[in-house]
Formats: sequence, structure tokens, C-alpha cells
Amino acid sequence: MSSNAPIAGHPDLTEMRLRYERAAETPTAQVADGFTVLGGLFVALSPWITGFHAMTPSLTLNNLVTGLTATLLGLSFAAAYHRTHGIAWTVPVLGVWTIVAVFVMSGTAVMTSSVLCNVIGGAVLILAGLGTMAPAYATRATT
Repeated sequence: MSSNAPIAGHPDLTEMRLRYERAAETPTAQVADGFTVLGGLFVALSPWITGFHAMTPSLTLNNLVTGLTATLLGLSFAAAYHRTHGIAWTVPVLGVWTIVAVFVMSGTAVMTSSVLCNVIGGAVLILAGLGTMAPAYATRATT
């Protein structure tokens, strides 16, 4: 095979796709993707759910953007895991940022509701992101 041949003609491409499809169909991956979507929605909506949106507009915007990003990532993992598994590491990073943001963003009043929402939402994103990454690493280890 020529080095200039497109990837579509690679003989292992079908096997690679099947491996990631099997990984995406595991209960662990499906639960993790669902928790990524739900955790992202919770983070995005938490300023309005608990009422800290008026006092901390910068944290409100941060939670909205971070939460919607996590939600879109979770949906993309569920829809096309074989194409998006490589960026699964971003979800735990978003979770860590969600926890840290309440303490480091300027103009943010540290209130019990904002701290609890960010810590709980961030922890869910960290665990869900690690769960999303697990099937890809498990299939790599078995091959």
C-alpha cells in the first residue's frame, strides 16, 4: 500500500470502527455519556435553579458555557464515540474547572449554593468523563 493512500482504504479501518462501536455500546459508556449530558445541564442551569445568577454574573456565564460544552460533548460521545473518544479527556478537565471556578473567578461571591452546585456538578463531570474514557482504554488494552 502506498504511503499516499487515503485512510478510507486502510485494511484495519473497519476493525477500528467496530472496536469503538463495541466500546460505545457498553453499559459503562452509555451511563457515563448520560451523566455527562445531565451533569452538563445541571452545571449550565444551576445559577437559575439555586438563585445565585443575580449576585454572580461572571460565574453564571461561566457555568452556562461550561455546562453547555459538557452537554454537547456528552451528546457527541453518545452519537459518534468512534470519532469523538479522543477528546473525552476534556470532560474531567471541565469538571475540575467547574469546581475551581467558584473560588478563582473575580467578582464571584462565595455562597453556599454556588459552591455546592459547582462542587457537585464538577464531581459528576469528572466521574462521567473518566467513565467515558474507560471503554476506549479497555479496548486498547485488550488489542
